Amino acid sequence: MTFITTYGLKGRDKVKGLNWNPAAVFLALFSVFLMIAGLPETSLAKDLGTFGATYPIAEPDALDEIERRVKEVDWSQVINKKNLEKAVNAYRPSDLKKIGRAERDRIFNVNMAYTLQLDIPDGKGGILYPRGYRFNPLEYIHLPNIIVIINGDDPEQVAWFLSSRYADSFKVSLLLTEGDYAQLSEQFNRAVYYADGRLLKRLNIQAVPSVAMQKGTLMEVKEIAIPQNK
Repeated sequence: MTFITTYGLKGRDKVKGLNWNPAAVFLALFSVFLMIAGLPETSLAKDLGTFGATYPIAEPDALDEIERRVKEVDWSQVINKKNLEKAVNAYRPSDLKKIGRAERDRIFNVNMAYTLQLDIPDGKGGILYPRGYRFNPLEYIHLPNIIVIINGDDPEQVAWFLSSRYADSFKVSLLLTEGDYAQLSEQFNRAVYYADGRLLKRLNIQAVPSVAMQKGTLMEVKEIAIPQNK
């Protein structure tokens, strides 16, 4: 560390092109001294005592108040478990799309390529993928699941699924265009979901039962005609 003495300087003498102020130099050296000595800032503080009247906090702690209010609520009255289960089991999306029954076996492929409708930013002020960029997600991923779509209100389609090789496959995702998902979940002993309208449109599902699975970079859709019982 280099120290510069101010001895012999009068007023604002110039040293190597710099203007030196003795008071500023003294304060700088004093600050360095405090850092070297390791004196805490509180050592310069002084307790000035208490002035005026002081009062304890009268308001309750907000968190304690919330906990107290929660404990006072009878949640068995607020949430009726039986009614809640009934509402969940009776749930049906309002936008379910009715699809007719397959009249003949048919197989077709669906290209899942998608065109971006807006720019995708890169988070650095630039554009990662511009609007109009076209890509096929199946070129980068593989879908292990098989999608089976049926009308759950059609007993013959339900019977077909139970007797098919798909019934016991853990790779199968079962979707309904109609039907009671809760009842069928219990009957099939597996998870059952309602078919989303956007998925049906994307896969170009026009008849059920249908089975969709990935084949290379395309989705293969099979429409299966079930013999009708007369």
